[in-house]
Amino acid sequence: MSQPGSAPFEAPDSSVASVAAGARKASRAIAQLSEDARNEVLLAVAAAMDANAGKILEANERDCRAAESDIAAGKMTNAMLARLRVSERGVAQMAVQIREVARLDDPLGRRLSAMELDDGLVLYKESCPFGVIGVIFESRPDALPQLASLALKSGNAILLKGGAEAAHTNEAIVAAWRGSLAKFPAVPADSINLLQSRADVTEMLSLDRDVDLIIPRGSYALVQFIMAHSRIPVLGHSEGICHVYIDREADIEKAIEISYDAKVQYPAVCNAAETLLVHEAIAPRFLPRMVAKLREAQVELRGDQKTRGLLPDQGIVAATEQDWATEYSDLILALKIVADLEEAIEHINRFGSRHTDAIVTEDFDAARRFLNEVDAAGVFHNASTRFADGYRYGLGAEVGISTSKLHARGPMGLEGLTTYKYKLVGHGHTVGPYARGEKKFKHRPIR
Repeated sequence: MSQPGSAPFEAPDSSVASVAAGARKASRAIAQLSEDARNEVLLAVAAAMDANAGKILEANERDCRAAESDIAAGKMTNAMLARLRVSERGVAQMAVQIREVARLDDPLGRRLSAMELDDGLVLYKESCPFGVIGVIFESRPDALPQLASLALKSGNAILLKGGAEAAHTNEAIVAAWRGSLAKFPAVPADSINLLQSRADVTEMLSLDRDVDLIIPRGSYALVQFIMAHSRIPVLGHSEGICHVYIDREADIEKAIEISYDAKVQYPAVCNAAETLLVHEAIAPRFLPRMVAKLREAQVELRGDQKTRGLLPDQGIVAATEQDWATEYSDLILALKIVADLEEAIEHINRFGSRHTDAIVTEDFDAARRFLNEVDAAGVFHNASTRFADGYRYGLGAEVGISTSKLHARGPMGLEGLTTYKYKLVGHGHTVGPYARGEKKFKHRPIR
């Protein structure tokens, strides 16, 4: 297969309503593609990412230079810059993840159930695409090919609005993607669309006839705003206030490595730990070593009164109530000593964002209780919160991590982008005889 080039990205001249109408038409076309056809397109797109790596990196460098000016002006944080920056390896990883999505099982046309209602009258429940999905996401350009590949694989068209700080990078990626579609007449270019402004988002929120699902990936405030201003169903991918709890029966070496990884390995992402809870019985042995290691990594520490009392000379800032409910997305960690497992669970359920929380312990009864009682999309035992990721879960890629409980929860992959329909097959059946009691339903499940 030859590597496709890319066409220059051109912002749509028409209104968002026209773009969404085009996406609706495109969604019907791609929903009819065979699995092999969708996979062929994805492999071509992956090749386009590789072929256009230079253009994508050049565009990203423009965005990063502008971001550095914003950091100097106090308009952007270093954590946001870390999410924005794309490396040569990062572009290669985009292609890898698109190929991973192509290798996943087809999510469409799966028979979820079948029931014989009566002789010759059979009801089938089968998976199908949503249609058109709008996604508002943060300054991570690597999210764009993940979102778009999952949408195409699941037969959906997609409207994308990334952060303004990543505008050039996103445009370069979409240009490469659209360029690769030129060799596939059955796949309309309108299957992927990049919105340009906040005004575009506002207009999209009113298009409930053409947009089937909105997925905001960002702050709690963003998710709440979207929910309050649209009649379109919203699947919130909100902030990650993740916890690691060190139980009294924890293996200290495991506890140190897991806590360090959860905070330091990549602090700018939503599955990084923001609060470390420590059982009071293990705190004198664990915290001095843990704090020293975190200090070496230049982590700013904010602690409760017990923590600061235990380590008075470590310069730990007094934690406020707000610290327990803050997603830092940076090298900042809140520390709290708790009396027992119950207090840890209560703290997490009060202040957590229902994203991902972990316990480190060799007490399996304590672990079982934590896993059962903590209200989060992901609850881990003796593992870093950083494992909460669609790719690491084997989903190929992810739309995001849902902290809601309806439809999809946790890392959301292909299945989260499908719904289902009922297909009833009869032979001239009518309701009248059943209403009159002349016939009775069998309701016999078909295996």
